[in-house]
This record gives sequence, C-alpha cells and structure tokens, in this order.
Amino acid sequence: MKDVREYILKTPPGGVKRYDHDALCDLLEIDDRSRVIFEQGVGREAMVRVYPSNPLMDMRPASPDDLLMDARGRIVLGAYYDGAQLRFRLFDPKTGNAQRGAIFGTTGAGKSRLVQAILAACKRSGIVVHLADLKSGQSVPEARGQVATRVTTQYEAILMLRGLVAEAERRMTAYAEMGRSGFVIGSPDPLMYGIIDEANRLLEKGALFRDEAAYLIKELGRTGRSVGVGIIIAAQAGHLDELGGSDTLRAMLKEGEVILLRWSSGMMQQLVGDGLVPRGEALQPILKVVGRVQRIRRFDEGAADDDDDVNSQGMLYHLSGPRPMSMARTFTVGSLAPCTGFDPIILDLYGEGLPPGEAIDLMAYVTEKELKALRDSDKDGGEQQPLAPDPTTDTAAMTTGERIMAALPAAGLTEAELQAALNNDGGREVRRGSLRTNLSTLRAKGRIARPDGSGRVIPL
Repeated sequence: MKDVREYILKTPPGGVKRYDHDALCDLLEIDDRSRVIFEQGVGREAMVRVYPSNPLMDMRPASPDDLLMDARGRIVLGAYYDGAQLRFRLFDPKTGNAQRGAIFGTTGAGKSRLVQAILAACKRSGIVVHLADLKSGQSVPEARGQVATRVTTQYEAILMLRGLVAEAERRMTAYAEMGRSGFVIGSPDPLMYGIIDEANRLLEKGALFRDEAAYLIKELGRTGRSVGVGIIIAAQAGHLDELGGSDTLRAMLKEGEVILLRWSSGMMQQLVGDGLVPRGEALQPILKVVGRVQRIRRFDEGAADDDDDVNSQGMLYHLSGPRPMSMARTFTVGSLAPCTGFDPIILDLYGEGLPPGEAIDLMAYVTEKELKALRDSDKDGGEQQPLAPDPTTDTAAMTTGERIMAALPAAGLTEAELQAALNNDGGREVRRGSLRTNLSTLRAKGRIARPDGSGRVIPL
C-alpha cells in the first residue's frame, strides 16, 4: 500500500509477552498512536506498519449482501486494518454445529450495533431468533417485529431460555431416532439462536435468576450446538462474576465466537485472568478517541471542537477468529447520529417481511409455583413481572396461548375450526403441531377442558 511503512521484527522465543504501544510510537517518532499497527505473527516474527492515517477510521455501511450467510456458515461484519474481511460464523456445515458466541465491550463500544447486524443477518439468512433485550428493549429497538420472540425482562428471558432448552431436548430425541449426530439446515428444523443483549444484567451477582440463567445458557451450549440451537450473549464484562459465576459457562463461551470491543483497563485484567484472553498476549489498545495527538498547547491555542468526541465504536478483536491479534472494525450499522424513532437504515438492513419461525409460548414454561405466585399477586393488587406483551386486540403482540383463549367462544370450537380462526386473526400462522402443544399446556393449567364427544375445545 502506498505511503505505508512496514517493519518486520524478530521476537524472543515464545513471542512478545509484554508490549508497550506508546514506547513503540515514541521510538518511531509517531505522535498519532493510532497510525501504528502492531501484529504478532507465527513463530518469532512480529510486524509493525505505520499508516498515513488510521486505516479503520473510514468504514463503509453494512450491506444486505454482507449479512447473507455463505456456504460455509459465515457472515461479513467488517474489515481488518489491511482490508481483509471480518467474518463471523453462525453455522459450521462440516460438523453440523450451531455456534456459541460472546461479545464483550465497555459502554459505548458498539455492542448493540454489532448485535443489530447479527440479528439482521439471521433474518436474511432464514435463521430463527429468540431475543432478550434486557435494557427494557432499548438496546436494539428496531428488532421489534424482526425476530420470532422478543422479550425485555429478566423473567421473560428465563422463560425464553427454558423454551430453547426444551426445543434442543426435543430435537436430540428426534435426531437420535433418525440416527443423526449433527444438524442439517432445514431438515426438518430451521437453524435457531437465542441471543441475549445486556446479559450481564441477567448473570451478575445479585441478579434474581442468576443461577438458573447460567445453567440454561450452559445447557444450550452443551446440548443445543449439535441440534441447531445456538446461543450468543453480549455483555459489558467477561469476569467470572459477571457470567453467573460458572467456570463451565465461561469455558464454553470462549470456545465459540468471541469478540472483544473497546475495554477498560480493569476489564482486560478480568478477561486475561479468566482465560478469555491468553495471558501475555499483546493486544494493541483500542483508544476511546482515535487520532488525537497528546501535546502541550499554548495559552492562545484552542482545541478542535471534536477533540474529545468518541470515534472508536465498532473497533474490535475477533479473539476466536483466524487473526486474534489483528484489530478490525465493524461496518457502519445505522445512522451516525441518534434518530427520534426507529432508525430507518437499520430497518432497511432487516428487510421486509415477517421473520422466520414461531414465537416461543412463554406461558408454557411458567411453573405451577410461579403461576400461583402471579395469581396471588393479582389478587393482592400487587405488580407482577410481565410474562409476555400485554394481551390486546393486536394479535402480533400475543402468544399463541393467548390467541387461543381470545378466539374460543363459550360453546367451543373443533381443532380445525380453531386453527382456521387463529390463521385469520391477523397474527402469525399457527401450525397443527404448535396448536396441539399449546392446547395440552392450556389443559394442564386448567384453562380449557378436554375435547367433548364432538371434538370441541371448550374454555373453562
């Protein structure tokens, strides 16, 4: 590349264990630290490149073609400093495995935009997504209506995870009978993901459902992979205490797709200490403000208006990728400035049409003890944790169970009549198997009676 200086360095046996980027820049007499890229290679070599300006500053917008999964199960999220594509694997066709993923980064580092890109890629690639946005739905608001299931509270997230584990167990039993050890897309089931944004809220010390959340995520990582049910979490830290206190969970996640965005110094110590970043690896720091030159100013000199503007959102290391020591950056996702409503650029990335798959019926995974507690809360006039969107005439916001109860007249309906009514109420299509599963759940909860002699389903 024109105007790029390149140096090849010989390193001690075992590579560089301690790396001082500022000292290297001082040696090269470079004021703008972001222009200097250090990369440690295989064996006893390292490379230093000095660019005329930071090569990651100007990234193009993400396109629908980037987000369409290729034949090897990968999507393109961005580029490395030398222009090579940053690929993220959603499926491994060689092993028939869905992936386990973890995205870490401090506040404002670009986690939510990265999650938006993955969600849009899943929709465009026919992957069913069940999403928990634990910032009350504010982290990725454009995902509303773009995923099969979207929940915004910790309790709903637990119900969603219970449903995902149940689906993985159903598939295991079915595939064992078929003699299948791996997953084949669309035969007979779709590739499926559970994605949890702001997962630290669910897994941190003191979180109400911490232990069960860690257990369910661990179960998905152990059993869901070979049956096409993957799990991705996005969190602000990677310390063991922020991941449910589970060594097994932490180890499971670091074997999947791991992305590290901008970090705090304390966070890096935690990641290294927990084994998510190998001890002694020399990762070049991701600065909060890239391109700013630290120098003493005269009394009559003023700083530029944008001198303190954060501009490193999306810069990252793909720790589980083929180039874990190389800095990369995501393509631009969405508008550069905040929007007053849903971001139209992000909505365009999702594309038109309904998302693949059916919503998880959260009520089907409420235990009898929890159901009793919720009923008691209602009787006492207390506030209850919402299990799902409030039932209204908007059938798109209702679970299948709620739609069934809304559609049933006092005289009841046959299964065929009920299925026809549901498929004409403006909501998602309900298949026969899903209808029967929901009817069984409603009968177990005492909401409907067993079919009478004429086969009619009667509400209680």
